[in-house]
Amino acid sequence: MARSKFMRLALTVAVLTATSAVHAQQGDSLREAAQNPIADLISLPFQNNTNFDIGRSENTQNVLNIQPVYPLKLNQSWNLITRPILPVVSQPPFFSGRELAALEERFGPGIADTEFGLGDLTPEFFFSPRKPIQLGRDASLVWGAGPAFQFPTATDVELGSGKWSAGPGFVVFLSDKSLHLTTGFLILNLWSFAGEEYRANVNAMTLQPFLNYNLPKGWYLTSSPLITANWEAVDDNRWTVPIGGGFGRIFKIGDQPINANIAAYYNVVTPDDTALIGNCAHSGHSFSQRTDGEQFT
Repeated sequence: MARSKFMRLALTVAVLTATSAVHAQQGDSLREAAQNPIADLISLPFQNNTNFDIGRSENTQNVLNIQPVYPLKLNQSWNLITRPILPVVSQPPFFSGRELAALEERFGPGIADTEFGLGDLTPEFFFSPRKPIQLGRDASLVWGAGPAFQFPTATDVELGSGKWSAGPGFVVFLSDKSLHLTTGFLILNLWSFAGEEYRANVNAMTLQPFLNYNLPKGWYLTSSPLITANWEAVDDNRWTVPIGGGFGRIFKIGDQPINANIAAYYNVVTPDDTALIGNCAHSGHSFSQRTDGEQFT
């Protein structure tokens, strides 16, 4: 039986605090800075991802990503953008019915429990030029590159990889004010180098293209699908590719700027194998129901 191509509903709320470089920005300029993952802007995003019909079940997984962004001014030319991502996960079984009953008989009734706790912490660091590259009167480009890490902070074996991992990351952000567009992508790849020996090795890529079309009064349309590849898997079990989008708005509560958006995605490509892998949206991680002593990430 093929794995279900589940839906994901993502709700993001970010509290924004402008640093000195963008302190005077308001309206469209602040919205553009909020859409830039390597902007000189302090923010505290909370992204809640609800994944429906995971694996071979009608169960719903929920992942709340806490991902503060803090820019550090290194000198007049460079910033260091720090972005740790910590998931809080509610993980139900990936199986139901007779399949789940068979697993309970083999591994015990605990295999059917819903686990709740922290996932693996993923700190990301991007060195980025402070001055954008001007591509025209209304168009500019900024980029960043640096290391990313994954620490085995999961509070339960079901919720993380059990591995220490590291790898490179790269991000590009393009803005064209005349077209009311911001676009770009973020990509990183992690390899495990230590951790529990019985757990599966990590060699995983996260690619997140994003596109925003800005509307009047702070509104915007957005799409930022999270594409993942598990290079340790065979071809038919390697890729997860979603499509979809949503809308958002920059607004204020008192003097505090808030960026909020909601989006829905459908996986058009998923692993074909035994439905073990479940995508943890936006954070770039995957979790699996443990049936053979291994997990994938």
